[in-house]
Amino acid sequence: MGDRPTGKFSATSFHTSMLHQVLGRSASDHLLHSYHRSFNGFVAKLTHDEAQRLKGMQGVMSVFPNGKKQLHTTRSWDFMGFSEHVKRATTESDIIVGMLDTGIWPESQSFSDENFGPPPKKWKGSCQTSSNFTCNNKIIGAKFYRSDKKFSPFDFKSPRDSEGHGTHTSSTAAGGLVSKASLFGIGFGTAIGGVPSARIAVYKICWFDGCADADILAAFDDAIADGVDIISISVGSFSAVNYFEDTIAIGSFHAMKKGILTSNSAGNSGPDAASLANVAPWTLSVAASTVDRKFVTRVKLGNGEVYEGISINTIDYKGKMFPLIYGGDAPNRTGGYQGSNSRFCSLGSLDEKLVQGKIVLCDELNDGFGAATARAVGSVMQGNDDRDVAYSFPLPNSYLDLYDGSKIASYLNSTSIPTATILKSTAEKNEFAPVVASFSSRGPNPITNDILKPDLTAPGVDILASWTQASSPSEGDPRISPFNIISGTSMSCPHATAAAAYVKSFYPSWSPAAIKSALMTTATPMSVEANSDAEFAYGSGHLNPSMAVNPGLVYDAGELDYVKFLCGQGYSDKNLSLVTGDNRSCSNSTNATVWDLNYPSFALSTKPGNNTTQVFHRTVTNVGSAVSTYRAVVYTRPGLMIKVQPSVLYFKSLYQKQSFVVTVTANVGKSVNMISASLVWDDGVHHVRSPVVAFVAPPTND
Repeated sequence: MGDRPTGKFSATSFHTSMLHQVLGRSASDHLLHSYHRSFNGFVAKLTHDEAQRLKGMQGVMSVFPNGKKQLHTTRSWDFMGFSEHVKRATTESDIIVGMLDTGIWPESQSFSDENFGPPPKKWKGSCQTSSNFTCNNKIIGAKFYRSDKKFSPFDFKSPRDSEGHGTHTSSTAAGGLVSKASLFGIGFGTAIGGVPSARIAVYKICWFDGCADADILAAFDDAIADGVDIISISVGSFSAVNYFEDTIAIGSFHAMKKGILTSNSAGNSGPDAASLANVAPWTLSVAASTVDRKFVTRVKLGNGEVYEGISINTIDYKGKMFPLIYGGDAPNRTGGYQGSNSRFCSLGSLDEKLVQGKIVLCDELNDGFGAATARAVGSVMQGNDDRDVAYSFPLPNSYLDLYDGSKIASYLNSTSIPTATILKSTAEKNEFAPVVASFSSRGPNPITNDILKPDLTAPGVDILASWTQASSPSEGDPRISPFNIISGTSMSCPHATAAAAYVKSFYPSWSPAAIKSALMTTATPMSVEANSDAEFAYGSGHLNPSMAVNPGLVYDAGELDYVKFLCGQGYSDKNLSLVTGDNRSCSNSTNATVWDLNYPSFALSTKPGNNTTQVFHRTVTNVGSAVSTYRAVVYTRPGLMIKVQPSVLYFKSLYQKQSFVVTVTANVGKSVNMISASLVWDDGVHHVRSPVVAFVAPPTND
C-alpha cells in the first residue's frame, strides 16, 4: 500500500483509470474498493494475467491475492491486580479503541453509554446504521467490510455481530461494568473491560468464512483516518508470512506511522515451535495464559464414585442417573463402522438405537457432535491431551485423563446396569496460574529469528465476557446468553489492548514503541519450570497493567528505525515499499542489523555447541524521576555471558536519552537448546526488565 497523495485526490477516478489501462475497457465493474483515507491502493476483480499486467505498471508497488485469515479465539483483571478501582486518568474517556473483528452486539449491557458525554472532538469516523444497528456515546463508530459482496444468510449485513467473537473481545477491552454476569450461572461475578470509560470504534472484517485481506486493509485505512488511539485485531494466518505479504503487518505499519499501536494475537497453533502468526516488530504480539480460576466438571457413577474432569457444562441434571455405554460397544454397523472406530465417538460412528438417552464413554477429545447426533444425553471423554482449557460442547461433557477414564471403563465392565450423571461445572481455584496455554503459539520468531516473539502473555483461558444474542454460546445449543466463556489468544489480545489504552490515557504523546516497551519491561517474570518453552511461550512475561504506567525507562523507536531494520533484513527496495508505502530505498545509511533495532528484549540464535558473540546497541529514554541513576543488574545461567557497557546510566532530566551496549556470548546446544537470562536497569524504584535469550536456530527450508 502506498502513501496517500497530498492535496486534492480522487482515489476512485485514479484507480479506475489504472484498471482501464490494464483491461482496455470500462473498469468500473471491476473496482471493488479504493483505499484512500490513510494509504493509497484498491481491490479489484482480475484474472491472473490481468493482475500480472497491473503489477508491471509504473508506480504499482504490489499486487497480491485477496487471502483469508482466521479468528484467534471477569476474573482476569482482578487476577492481574488491576481492579475497577485502580487509579485512572481523567482522559480515559478520550481514548478510542479500534476493534477489528466480527462486529459487535450494541444492545449488550457492556456497551451502555450511561454517563458518557459526546465523542472526543478528534473523532472523524461514522456509523453505518443498516439492519437496525445504531451507535451511541460508547460505541461511537461502526463499519462493515465485505469486498466480494457475498453475504451468508447467517450474517448481518451491518456491523452487528452474528458470531460473538467481536462482542467478546470488545467488552474485554473496553466494556462497562455489568454486575451478576455469568454463563447460565457459571463464572458468576462482575464483568468489566480494562478501560471501561474508553470509547469503542467497530470495524467488522470477519464473517462466516473468515477475514479477507482486502477487508483488513480497508479497516486499517479507515481506523487510522478516523482517529483511533489503539487498534486491536485478534486475527491472523495459521502461520507467519513475510512482512511484505502480511496485510496486518502492512496495515499496522501505516498505523504506527500515525502514532497508533496495533495489538494482535500471537496465534492458536501451539505448542508447536515457531508457530506464531503475527510477528511484525512494530506490533504487540500477545500469547495466552491461565488465570487463577478453572472450571471443572464432575462425573458421578452409579457406585457413588466421583471423578473430576474439565469442560464448560451449563446443564444441571440435578443428580439424575442415566445408562452408561462405551462408544466401542455401539458402532454404527450400517454405516460401515466397527468398534475400533466408534470408540472415538466421531460423527456418524455411533448407533443411535444403542446410544439414545445414554451417556457415552469416548476414547478421545472431540467436538461432541458424534454423541449429540446419536441423541446421547452426554459424553465422557478420556485422553492424554492438555487439560488446561475448558471447552463447551453441544451436550453435557467432561474430559478426564486416562487414569480416571480407565476407572470409569472398569466400572462400566463390572456391572450389568452401569449408570452415571454429569454435574454442572463449578469454578475452583487454579493455584498454578499463570501458565501459558497449550494452544498458544510459540516462538522462535519464524520470520526474524532474533526478534523475540511473542512480546508478552495475558489472560486468554476461560474468559467470561459479553456475547451476541444472535447465536448460542456453544454450537448445537439452542439457548441464548448475554455472556460466554471462551479461550484463545483472541481473548488475551484485548487484555493487552486495554493495558496499552490505559498507558495511552496517562501519556497521550507516547509513541507506539514507548507504550509497548512500558508493557514489556514491567511484565511479571514467569516460571521456566512451569513453562518449558520459557520466553518462546511468554516473551517478556505476564502483563501487569498497573505497573506499566510507571516504567521508569522506555525503549523508543519510530518509522525510520523500522525501515533500517527492514533494510538490514535484506529487503529489496520494492519489498520495502510494500510495507512502508513510499518510495524510499535502502542504503548504507539506512541499513541496520536486527540486533540494533531498539527493542525491549534481546534474542540471539546460534548453532549448537558453538560459541557465538553478538553486540546489541540500545537507547533508553527516562520517563521516571527527572534526576536518577540506573544500574545494570544481570541475571544469567551457565552458557550465557552478558556484559553491559556502561553499567550505570545517569539522567538529569525527563525524556533524556542514554545509550548502552550489551555483548552476549552464548554456547547453547550441548545439553539444552535455549538459555534464558535477563537484564534489569534498577534505580531503587523502577526495575526495567528485559529478557535475554540465546537459542539454537531452527533449520531453514533452503
